[in-house]
Amino acid sequence: MQVAQVMSRQPRVISPDLTIREAAVLMREIDSGFLPVGENDRLIGTVTDRDIALRAVAEGKDPNSCSIREILSEHVAYCFEDQDVEEAAEIMSSKQIRRLPVLNRGKRLVGVVTLGDLAERGQAAPVAGHALEEVCRHTGQARAM
Repeated sequence: MQVAQVMSRQPRVISPDLTIREAAVLMREIDSGFLPVGENDRLIGTVTDRDIALRAVAEGKDPNSCSIREILSEHVAYCFEDQDVEEAAEIMSSKQIRRLPVLNRGKRLVGVVTLGDLAERGQAAPVAGHALEEVCRHTGQARAM
């Protein structure tokens, strides 16, 4: 099964010039703790609710003036839409992440795949379970499962 068959399409991409507050409000509106960050039609990073908490709030940055550019994660792990779900799960496992931007071969963002996406689809469920186990093991959360 290919990633394109399980991913969420047309993710909401934000500008790196948005403020932290604007990004947090958007996260609440779309019920997501993850936003891809793009500039000039290219994915330049991602920002998560955890990034906001640790890189902004904990550092005392003003959410009304601090831009996403100041706190985004630049080194983005990703997969391609035509890769097998097992490969995406392996990337998530090795990078200890739960969400993965999906690019086409032109390196344009076309979606996002999550461990939940993998778990909801029949053939991909065992792969998602293994990836989640590995993510939790590496982050010290395996005992909570």
